[in-house]
Amino acid sequence: MFNKIKILVAFLLLVAGVAGFYFLADKPTVVRVLAVLAGLVAAIAVLWTTPAGQHALVFVGEAAAEARKVVWPTRKDTVQTTLVVFVLVVIMAAFLAVVDIGFAYMVKWLMGRGA
Repeated sequence: MFNKIKILVAFLLLVAGVAGFYFLADKPTVVRVLAVLAGLVAAIAVLWTTPAGQHALVFVGEAAAEARKVVWPTRKDTVQTTLVVFVLVVIMAAFLAVVDIGFAYMVKWLMGRGA
């Protein structure tokens, strides 16, 4: 029961941060964004003390560990793949343009307005 109250308090803190953004409409944008961030940080701090927050923390840690295991492509691989994608997009665009022109020609021919 106490954990549900903590979750509710965290939600209310987040809502208060967002409400502060609109309440401080006459203030600089930096102050308004800081209000939202303060609400978010406070909500995370409260959620951190709940079992669900602890599970989320473990999940984030495991996800970070998995991200470190990823073998990222080299710069050469990235550039080559990007060029291949670019060339294929240009080829596909040209093909679709030709098909579109062909359909436009056929419609004009069927309607008796040209060709």
